[in-house]
Amino acid sequence: MIKKVVMFILICFLLSNSLFFSQEQNKEKVVEAIVAIVNEDIITLSDFKREHDNLYMLLRSQFQGEEFSQQYEKLSKELLNTMITELLLLQEARKMGIDVSEQVKMAIENIKKENGLETDEQLRRALAQQGIEFNVWKQKMEENFLKQNVIYSNINREIVIEDSEVISYYKQHPDEFTEPEEYNLKAIFLDGESRPAEDIEGVKQEILAKINQGGDFGDVAAEYSDGPFKENKGELGSFKKGELEPTLEKAVLKLQPGEISSWLHVRNGWYLLKLVSRKESRLRSFEEVKSAIEEKLFEQKREVKSQEFIANLKKRSFIKILISNPLDWI
Repeated sequence: MIKKVVMFILICFLLSNSLFFSQEQNKEKVVEAIVAIVNEDIITLSDFKREHDNLYMLLRSQFQGEEFSQQYEKLSKELLNTMITELLLLQEARKMGIDVSEQVKMAIENIKKENGLETDEQLRRALAQQGIEFNVWKQKMEENFLKQNVIYSNINREIVIEDSEVISYYKQHPDEFTEPEEYNLKAIFLDGESRPAEDIEGVKQEILAKINQGGDFGDVAAEYSDGPFKENKGELGSFKKGELEPTLEKAVLKLQPGEISSWLHVRNGWYLLKLVSRKESRLRSFEEVKSAIEEKLFEQKREVKSQEFIANLKKRSFIKILISNPLDWI
């Protein structure tokens, strides 16, 4: 992504405010638009286009429709600033003399092991089948490790989470650590779309009569129920509060374990529910969630300190944006 430029050439560009540079390459003159100058490095339009295309493909693989459009609009507008930030972190890594060669080597070995690959050549071929060039992929991995190490060296070691902070967060956010009420249910379902309407009422009464006479709910479900409840003897499974259709949940809330609801009409048919068991909601103990709270507070502090560190890095760096909206150029 980065092309080195010697300092006197940078000065010439600043004096002339030119947007282009040229170099001799195989006796052919190559002209490239410069988007931004960041200390001793530059970001070219082709750099920006490459990162834009990578971003586009990544978002396309994760989102669709309106959600894709929203994500793309947001992240594409932030792309140049993101590239500048990443470049500053890489420059800082160079200044600090950070070496991540062993991290890269271990990561590659782990990836090969996880995917059943024995050699680098097998990994190269596997990546090539996905349209990924091995050296480019390896360089990206190295850059990611370098940026992570800069953040770790300058930020992570400074973050301290006090026990009092963890306790305070636990007390102030009980909803985050409360397990909702949970119901285990059995059901008999009569499909209103496949059964004639005139037959359903008689079947409903017949089912209730068998159950009231001591018939096993599961056996009755296996005999009468439509859909999967017939095969699994009415097992509906466990549901947390808020997961059931409102009509069904309202009825379940009135039941005690072992009790059976009245017939409940829903959009596509009728349900008869049996509450097998109820697990009451509970607040998880502090010991259960302490590590999760510590991790959350750490991430919150790291985000704040990262933004402060990057802002300071930008303040003491030379940054000149020559194309303010490179999206218009690609």
